[in-house]
Order: sequence, then structure tokens, then C-alpha cells
Amino acid sequence: MTITRTPAEAVVPVKPAPLSSYARAYWGRVRAGEIGSLPGVLGIVLLVAGFGIVKPVFLTPNNFVNLLVQSAVFIVSAMGIVFVLLIGEIDLSAGWTAGVCAAVMATMLVDRQFPWYVAILAAIATGTVIGMLLGILVTKLGVPSFVVTLAAFLAFQGVLLWLVNEGQVILITDKTVLAISNNNLPVWLGLTFIAVAVVGFAAVQILRNVRRKRRGVSYDPTSLVALRIGAIVAIAGFGAYLLSINRAPNRNGYITGVPIVLPIVVVLLVVLTFVLKRTRFGLYLYAVGGNAEAARRAGINVNRVYVSVFALCSTFAALGGVLAAARLQSVSQTSGGTDTNLMAIAAAVIGGTSLFGGRGSVYSALFGMLVLQSITSGLNLIGVDAYVRYMVTGGVLVLAVTIDSLSRQARKSSGSG
Repeated sequence: MTITRTPAEAVVPVKPAPLSSYARAYWGRVRAGEIGSLPGVLGIVLLVAGFGIVKPVFLTPNNFVNLLVQSAVFIVSAMGIVFVLLIGEIDLSAGWTAGVCAAVMATMLVDRQFPWYVAILAAIATGTVIGMLLGILVTKLGVPSFVVTLAAFLAFQGVLLWLVNEGQVILITDKTVLAISNNNLPVWLGLTFIAVAVVGFAAVQILRNVRRKRRGVSYDPTSLVALRIGAIVAIAGFGAYLLSINRAPNRNGYITGVPIVLPIVVVLLVVLTFVLKRTRFGLYLYAVGGNAEAARRAGINVNRVYVSVFALCSTFAALGGVLAAARLQSVSQTSGGTDTNLMAIAAAVIGGTSLFGGRGSVYSALFGMLVLQSITSGLNLIGVDAYVRYMVTGGVLVLAVTIDSLSRQARKSSGSG
């Protein structure tokens, strides 16, 4: 039997809106409080331009790459913090969790002589268990996350002190572990990775538009898709150039290639962005962060979401601790301490994740941390005292929270928040 479509059943072709209408729509969303990561991006542009004018050495390839590598450790931890903030909670213990997990890896490598992959997996598993326990305390006992994680913040300092034998510095000598945060890929392999990433991004953009067009739903104009791809090609091309030339600070040195830690961060960003934007779990996170009670009534297991989020946060804190230990080539009683946790939280907020829950993205961690590291690097090059850097960082965080609060009020006024 042949089935024919009636005119009513036929797919009505949809024409894409002109590029100018997308710009007007975006500006309308910004005015309504939907600013996303715009403050973080603008902050990076202004800081790079400002410090580049005042101190041209800030714009050298070596400084740029060092800035990215130094940011990588914090970015990984901040990505986990983003998940907690999305549900309107906070984790104050992530920094010391990173230290404890790094100590677990170091003791297994040095004292127990386990292979490097077993030690790293044990450290990450330790972080996952810690996060699950924190999530269970928050959900089953009803203790506020601030109190639970503050208690863990204090307790884990004692655990770390016990693991490192009350002050001993554990030196890491495993070449594979050290290579993760200190070595570079061969130039050809790094350029291949960049090329694959660009081609993958372009393919996703084009295929998504083609599928939407075939289904008869609204799709982006070709000019907008080309603009996105062109922007990524330009950024990737600039990055490929910086990472393929000799960026040694002196003429006798020779440093080229993509640092191994950077592809790790990029892969994690892509995977976690897919989880947040394209999976049911990600949808549940935004729903719980927007209104936990409404999400519960809609059939979402809110407690399971909470436990999963805290487990993710501590898992990424553990991974950040591993990268930090590899970078410093040691673990001590201060690992994960100082301002590690606060920097991760500040990065997520500065990058555009709301403290009130329900809004944000994994890329917030990237943009926010690049802002903080640009401030640190630029002020250090200028020769400003450390106390000024802390005051400036604090001021930037207050500004970010103020913008977040104002945008929330704007969303309420426009009826979208």
C-alpha cells in the first residue's frame, strides 16, 4: 500500500532568519539578564589588551602557554565546582579533597610501588567516594552543604597531615606522572589534535544544521555557521602557531609542542559540556537548580542528583590534585590548601555560573580561571606586591557576584527567571 502525504502532513520548509536578527535577539537576552559567560570573555579581552600594552612581555608565546598550563589544574577542579553551583549548593572542601587524593597517589607510588595507572585510579576513586559521602550527608541527614563541606574542609587537613607523616614531603619521581603536567606532545601530534578538534567542531555545526533543516524546524543561516567555524579556525590557528614555534625564554633553549595537560582539559570540557547540554542528567541538573521542589514533583530523584553532583565535584577535585602534584613533583601538607578551593569557586562564578543555581556552563571554569590567571600573571610581571593581587582578585569576584545578582533581578523583571 502506498502512503502519500497530504499538504497538511508535508514538511513546510523553514527559512533561516537573517544574521542581523540573531544579533538583536542576543542583545535582547543580555538585556533580560541572560548574560552567560559574556563577563568572563570580556574580562579576558580587556586584561590581555591592558597588560599587553603596559608589559609587552605578557603577550609572548612562552607567557601565554605558561598561563594556560598554570590554569589547567584549577580549571579541572573548577569544572567540578560548576556542577555543585548549578544545583544551588557549594563545596568548600574540594581543595583539601584534591590534596588528600594527591597524597593517596603519592603514597601508592612511593611507599607501595604501585604502577602509575593504579595510583592515579586509586586517587580518583578516593575522590568519588568522598563526594558520595558528602552528598549522602547533605541529602539523608538534611545538613546544609555549607556545614558539611566546611567540616570536611577542616577534617581533610588532618587526613592529609596523617598521610604525609605529619610534615614529610613526598617526592614524585614516576616519569609518566610527571609528564602529564610538565611535558609536551611532539609538534606533529599536537597539530594533529588541533586539526581533529577543529574538523570535529565544524562537522557538528554543519550536521546539526542539516538535520534541523530536514526536519522542517528552524535552523541557523549559513553565514552564522560559517562565522562560528571561522572563529574557531582563527583561534585554533593562532594556538597552533604559538605551540609549534620555539617559545624558550632564552636563545639557548628549545621548547615546542602542545603541553600534554591541555588536550586533557579540552577533552574534559567537551565531554562535560555534552553531558550538561545533551543528556537527561544535564537537564535534571538545571531543573533541580532552578527549583528543586518543582523538579521533585516532576518525578526527578533530587537526592540522587545531589549525590551524583557531589561525587562529580570531588572526582574532578581529585583529578586536579593529581595534575597539581605532577606539576609540583611532590605532595606535602599544604597540597590543595592556600587559595586552591577559593580560586576554583571564584573561577566558576567569574566565568558566568550563578551562585543561585540553575544557570552556568562548564566553560565558565575556563573563562573564569583565565581571568584570574591573567590578573596574577600580569600583576607579577608589573612587579605588584602579592597583597595587591589578592585585593584585585577579591574585587573582581565581588564584581562578578554583583553582575550575577543584577542579571537575576533582570530575569525576574522580564519574567524569564
